[in-house]
Amino acid sequence: MAIFPKSVARKFDGGDVVTIVGPEAYFNGSLTVRGSVRVEGEVEGNIHEAHTVIIGHGGRVKGDVCAEHVVVGGSVEGDIIAATQLELIAGGRIIGDIRTPKLLIEDGATFEGACLMHTGKEGKKEKETGSAPADEAESEEEPLPR
Repeated sequence: MAIFPKSVARKFDGGDVVTIVGPEAYFNGSLTVRGSVRVEGEVEGNIHEAHTVIIGHGGRVKGDVCAEHVVVGGSVEGDIIAATQLELIAGGRIIGDIRTPKLLIEDGATFEGACLMHTGKEGKKEKETGSAPADEAESEEEPLPR
């Protein structure tokens, strides 16, 4: 049984995606996206400032992801900060720490790492300033246990 209905994950069909890293594409470096991005190929580097990041079933990201909303159907090896919501759909895999106020995980997904749930207000402040709130800053001195 899934944690949320399949209709929720399927609403991200890519209709509003501005940037696409296609299945045959390989991108190495930091990717700053002001809109939304869909990754069906491979990205080796960080993805910043995106509104929505969708990692398709064939997509792979080796780096950190910071966005308002993140949907993972492929694989991510790195930390993820999702200011509003993170969805890990069936077949998706995350190896790294995540920070989000709302986490949805489908049956058949894999997650290895630590999860810090916070209110949307803290996540938004962190995304805007690029740093954690003062009470969380102390805990960042030591990495979360794996």
